[in-house]
Amino acid sequence: MTFIPTTAATTAATAAAAAQRRRKLQREEEQMTRYKTDELEGWEFKIVRATTRKFRRSEVIRQVCEEEARAGWEMVEKFDDYRLRFKRPMERRADDPHLDMDPYRTQIGISGNQLEWSIAGGVVVGLGVLGLVAFLVYSLMH
Repeated sequence: MTFIPTTAATTAATAAAAAQRRRKLQREEEQMTRYKTDELEGWEFKIVRATTRKFRRSEVIRQVCEEEARAGWEMVEKFDDYRLRFKRPMERRADDPHLDMDPYRTQIGISGNQLEWSIAGGVVVGLGVLGLVAFLVYSLMH
């Protein structure tokens, strides 16, 4: 079964590419979110991310904005189908203990790590099923 090392190498390469993409996006966000000191005064900012292209649908953006508004966040901009930037006045922090949500959430849906582990798990299960089928076919033929 020589396909296992190849699949393991592919899984490792996929994980490395995902990590590289996250680093690239972080650098991009740092460049896109430069503010002057007076623009920052009294405000806090966050970026809400989705691992999949959730923010391509306007109804999802509207829903996320409504949820974030409960904690005082307002959308500043949509970076792409994966990222939205929000801001809120710092004085809204006083309301945080009374919320039924995490006002500092930065992830919608499955996280990147969860997605990577799910894919890796699927590959392992798939290889196990493939090995079982190969064993059964070999057993039946001999």
